[in-house]
Order: sequence, then structure tokens, then C-alpha cells
Amino acid sequence: MTFRILIVDDEKNIRSGLSRAMEMDGYLVSQAEDGQEALKMMLKMEIDLIIADLRMPKLSGEELLKKVVSSYPTVPVIILTGHGTVDNAVQAMRNGAYDFLTKPVNLDRLGLLVKRALGRRELARKHQELEAEISRLEKQKSGSEILGKSAPMHRVFELIEQVAPTRASVLITGESGTGKELVANALHARSPRNDASLVKVHCAALSESLLESELFGHEKGAFTGAAGQRKGRFELADGGTIFLDEIGEIDKSTQLKILRVLQEKSFERVGGEKTLTVDVRIITATNRNLKEEVEKGRFREDLYYRLNVVNIHLPALRERPEDIPLLAARFLKETAEENGRDVQGLEPKAAMALGSYRWPGNVRELRNVVESAVVLSKDSFITPEDLPPHITQRSEEDGIRIPLGVSMSEAERIIIRANLNALGGNKSRTSEILGIGRKTLHRKIHEYGMASEFLKNSGDEGVSS
Repeated sequence: MTFRILIVDDEKNIRSGLSRAMEMDGYLVSQAEDGQEALKMMLKMEIDLIIADLRMPKLSGEELLKKVVSSYPTVPVIILTGHGTVDNAVQAMRNGAYDFLTKPVNLDRLGLLVKRALGRRELARKHQELEAEISRLEKQKSGSEILGKSAPMHRVFELIEQVAPTRASVLITGESGTGKELVANALHARSPRNDASLVKVHCAALSESLLESELFGHEKGAFTGAAGQRKGRFELADGGTIFLDEIGEIDKSTQLKILRVLQEKSFERVGGEKTLTVDVRIITATNRNLKEEVEKGRFREDLYYRLNVVNIHLPALRERPEDIPLLAARFLKETAEENGRDVQGLEPKAAMALGSYRWPGNVRELRNVVESAVVLSKDSFITPEDLPPHITQRSEEDGIRIPLGVSMSEAERIIIRANLNALGGNKSRTSEILGIGRKTLHRKIHEYGMASEFLKNSGDEGVSS
């Protein structure tokens, strides 16, 4: 991508000299002799960066900066100033300027500032593209909290849409932190029962006696401390849905009572004799292998088959690496707003570290890491230094190893393959990190015999999408 720089200065010689220097660095350059002309030009063309003198007739650099920050907040502005107005330039920094240089301009220093500023602008643009993609995916999924574009997640979305309108019991499986509760929310929201309650019970958090009372309620005097009658979660969910999280943790006695609700739609409160009837859809979730629990005699086989009419399995985050940038972008935006921080995105090396990590805690762990980085970041972009050490250290441990004695072409093949694998096959991000064009990357993928692995589709979603 070629960037366009707008140089604004009332001295023609300075404009011309700076223009030649920027053109030699490969940028497109436009010129304006004052702030008013600069604003008119910005209405006609896309400007990626502005280099502006502080003192100019008609509209000063200070006034131009205020209007650019207000109307074009992602366009960086570098201020040029004489030694006598350095204090004004410092104030301009406080008002949103990227940086300032004193005249006569050190072209090497200016070139470095321009490169850094444009790099930040490009990062902000890519983060905006991610946010737009998130909005598009959420709109497709009717505002669902579940996010993903990978093939495993497409399968999850298809099952939700197919199963939600039915009465079938659903067993949601997957590792801890993969978002099983979000699937339960989506199933209820898309069902004919969505006007009634979705009642949630986290079975692992309650003891055997408390769980029974929580699920089925109790009568006054049923046990010590039962001062009055209390409705259970099944009663409260009548006409709606009940979500039993960590169903694999419940004891055999409670399993039998849940089986009865499934078979007969009836139960009695603890300490009661009156039989109550309910119309409840049951959704359950577990991070255990319930089939193995059945084989070991710890879970009733008849209940297992009643609960597992439809199984929705949520993949671990390491199994869908192409979703990590989307999830990180969503969590960054949410946590930045919650904590009042102006964080606009991730630097490429930080994004690479997130993509290389195995995420044993899955999506929940990713959110915690991003929130921590947002809170600790001292800049508008998260750097590797903002991430927990175990994330960056693991990334270094998983780094590319190139044996001694291999050819340059073989080393290049190893580097390209490792980056594509780490980024879930995303060609755009790989070419960006490697500093080569998309066409060049595609050519090298063919050249090194990797087309069957990484060119299964024409998009950038990754190898499995």
C-alpha cells in the first residue's frame, strides 16, 4: 500500500524540499500553502499523514490540528516549528499531534517519525476493519454473543439455528472457558420459549443437599433452616428453559430425579407430597466426557441418552486460531470502554504472540489477558511488553527453528509455513508480518509446494474456513 502525505507550509522552498525527501522514500505527496487549503484538499482525497508548519497565514498549524483531530482522528499530524515556538509545539502534542520537529528539519529524524506514524495509522485501520467484520458477523448471527468465522464455529452456528426452534434436549460439550453458557443463551433466544425465563444452575457450585433443594424447591420444615416454602429452579423455568451447567458433577440421586422430570415432566419438592407438573426444555453442559462417566458407573446411562438428544461441541480456542484476532479485537474494544482507556489495537508482534499461544483457558483466558493488557498499556497500541510473561515466553519457545546448513530458499519455506500455521492460514496477516505482498506470498506458497495446505480457498479466513 502506498501512503499519501500532505505537506502544509507557507514557504514554497520548504514544501518542495520536504516533498522531494518524502517522494524518495516512496510516498505520494501533496502540498498546501496554508491550513485552509489543506482542509479543502482533504475533502477531495484520502490523506494518510500531515506534516504542517505551526505558524501560517489564514489558518495556523494549531487550528489545522484541532480540525484534523476532530474530523479525521486517525490521521497523524507532525508539527514543524521554529526554536522560538517549541512551547507551542509541546502544547500541540497535548492537543493530539503525533510529534514535532524544529526547523531546520532533520530529514532522517522526520523519515523515522513518518514511518512510525504511518505504521500506527495502518494498525488502527486494520483494527477498524476487524471491528467492522465483528459487526457484520454479529449481524448475521442476530446479535449473538458467540463470535467466530472458522469452520468449527460455522458448524456450531448451523446446529444452533437448526435445533433452537425444537423441543429437543441439548448437551453442550467442550473444555472450560469455550463459551458453553453463550450457546445456551443463543438456543433459548432463538426458541419459541424466548418470552419465558432461561433459568441457570451451576451444579458444581452446590452440595448434594443444596442442589436438590435448588432444583426442586422445598416445603417449610423440610430440613433445618427451611423457614418457609421455596420454589425450585424447575418451577421457575416452567414454560421456558433450564440450563444445567456442569451436569457431570451431580450425584446419582439427583440424576434420577432429573430423569423423572424428562420422562414424566413431574416432581415433588423436598419434604413435600404434592406432585408438580412443568413444561421445561432442558439444556445441559459439561467439560467431562459423559460417555466415559457412564462406562465408569458414575453417570446414569438412561439419563445420558435423554440429555444427549443433540450434542453441540464447542472447539477449543487452539483449534480455531483464525478466530483469535476477532475475539481479541472485541475484548479490546469492550475492556477499553469499560476501563476508560484509549487503546486502539495490537502491535503485530503482540498479535503474533496471542496467535502462537495454546490457550488452555480458552476464550475466557483470552479475555482476561486482553483486559490486563488494556489496563497496563501505556500506549494506544498493545505491545508484547503489555502481555503476561507466560504468553510471550511461550511464543518465544514456539519460535521458528532453522537448522544449520539449509539453503536460503529452504529457510524461507520454513518461515512462511510457520507463520501461516501460527496465524491459522491467514494470508493477509502473514504477508503483513513477513513484509511481502499478497501476490508474492501466493507465488511462494505454490513455489514451495504448500498450495494444498494453504490455498484451499481464495479468502483470508484460514485453512479451515
